[in-house]
Amino acid sequence: MAHKDEVGRRGEECAARFLERDGYRIIARNWRCSEGEIDVIAERDGEVAFVEVKTRSSTRFGHPFEAITVVKLARMRRLAAAWCEQAEVWPPRIRIDAIAVIAGPGAEPVIEHLKGVF
Repeated sequence: MAHKDEVGRRGEECAARFLERDGYRIIARNWRCSEGEIDVIAERDGEVAFVEVKTRSSTRFGHPFEAITVVKLARMRRLAAAWCEQAEVWPPRIRIDAIAVIAGPGAEPVIEHLKGVF
């Protein structure tokens, strides 16, 4: 497995644990359809969050949030609708979130959670 993939998997695991500690129930991880993938789908208090996770080992080449483009957010919106349709679940409230994980070797990961980014 490439280093980039290992960093990404570690970040997604950190993000899922972070959400669970914050009272979320993880519904799905790495949900895929023909349009793409949603890293984490989580629910808390009747609201479903579709979460894009970006992980970096440092900010040397920019903050992880900088990698989330307007195009990616528009795709996330379409993916959220596709998940609802496929799961036949129409939550009263949904949102698109972003989680940045900076996880340097041997260091405690730094996690930032932006709610309702799109």
